[in-house]
Amino acid sequence: MDISTLMQKLRYHFSELSLIEEALRHSSFVNEQSDVNMQDNERLEFLGDAVLNLIVGHLLMDRFPELNEGDLSRMRASLVNESQLADIARSMELGHAIKLGKGERLSNGHEKNSILANAYEAVLAAIYLDGGFESAFIVVKTHFSRLFDKLKIIDTNQDFKSQLQEFVQSSQQQIPIYTVVNESGPDHDKIFSVQLDVIGIQTEGRGKSKKLAEQDAARQALEKLRPLRT
Repeated sequence: MDISTLMQKLRYHFSELSLIEEALRHSSFVNEQSDVNMQDNERLEFLGDAVLNLIVGHLLMDRFPELNEGDLSRMRASLVNESQLADIARSMELGHAIKLGKGERLSNGHEKNSILANAYEAVLAAIYLDGGFESAFIVVKTHFSRLFDKLKIIDTNQDFKSQLQEFVQSSQQQIPIYTVVNESGPDHDKIFSVQLDVIGIQTEGRGKSKKLAEQDAARQALEKLRPLRT
């Protein structure tokens, strides 16, 4: 996919094309180039993560003025995760625009969730730097509108892990396996990512503690298993 086609899909036209070009360069591609000044998209990914969390947080506060910080954080974590961002990237065929090294191309890197999610965040940072916060806000609001329409207020009294455990036991399936896959942020404000494997599906939850991240992962699994539970 060329950049002009991607800009049509983004509904945003870059004034400074070098920004979107940088956002689409994976480190594996840059490592194979002779230009020592060429930048990969990792710095933009870092900025894009902050921009995305700010905008989604803003949208959540507007939509749910009655919710407290804890509920808002859990809802944002359920929206802003690698799987969701990769799905958004796929919806605009972003993978076909990312420049990858030979090894990543051969291993279908353009379909990997991590590469797609990181590139999406880098593209958002490029939009922010090129057109300002309002431009980035409009793009994020457009991309997340479907997810927001489906979003339900999380009942903090619900024990999703127990519900999942009961379903698994009743159907005589293998017990859920929770694995901490990432910890980010300073010690006083950590965010945990927990991967859940159960009945052939995999989810990833996030939260300000391991327990909250596990609850989020279990909640997502219950949603995916809903057809089997009815």
